[in-house]
Order: sequence, then structure tokens, then C-alpha cells
Amino acid sequence: MDAAARVHRAAFDHALPWLAGLHTPDEDRWFYRERMFATCMLWGAFAADVMTGVIAFHDDWIEQLYVLPSAQHHGIGGALLEVAKRHSDRLQLWTFQRNAAARRFYEARGFLLAEETDGDRNEEQEPDARYLWTRNGRRGAGG
Repeated sequence: MDAAARVHRAAFDHALPWLAGLHTPDEDRWFYRERMFATCMLWGAFAADVMTGVIAFHDDWIEQLYVLPSAQHHGIGGALLEVAKRHSDRLQLWTFQRNAAARRFYEARGFLLAEETDGDRNEEQEPDARYLWTRNGRRGAGG
């Protein structure tokens, strides 16, 4: 869980520098041990025994998907996303509206924009976007 927390923090801070420092490394490790490990399926990608990417998902939600900045654009995120797709016919996730790279990534893999909010329901108070993917490419109930 410590490695997953390190990947998360490095990728998050790289993609969203205006939100860097929101949590301490100890808080990140607690979050993965107590929340993600307890409630989600977690998969990691590794190169030379170093975790380079992590995905956490449950039911039809992708809770976390992060790849180290130095390992991005090598298919790791797509491969981790395929793991979640194999476990569900429908997936949804939140990303921040200003995270253009993440939005392009999900849209290129069949996710459709389902809703945007002003961020009043997330910890960061950052406008976000909910994306939905279905195996048959159509929006399901609630999407």
C-alpha cells in the first residue's frame, strides 16, 4: 500500500500542481491501507520490482487510477483500465475538469462525459466531471 500511495501522490501532484500538498505521505498511506485496500480490488503495474501504476475499483466505480509521470505514455494506464473493464459491464469515475490529459485518456478509451459539477461535493472543491463506460457503448441507467 505504501508503493500505491507513492504512485498516487507523484502522479496527482504532477497532473494537478495547483492541488499539490493537499495530503501528507502518512495520510496517503493511511488512505490506501484503510480505505482502498479495505473496499476495492487493487492492481499494480511493475517494472524492475518498482510499482509504476495502480488502479483501485469496486462494483462499477474506478476510485483511483494513477501512473508515475516517468512511466506514462507506455500503455500502463490502458492496461490497468482493461483489468477493471474485464470485471464489469459498466464503469464510472470522477476526474477534475481541468485535468485535460486524464479526460483525453478516458475519452479515447470509450468513456463518455455523464455530468459535470462545480466541485462542491469533493474534498478539493475543484470542478469535476463524471465519466461513464459501458461494454455496449450505450449509457446505462443513471448515466
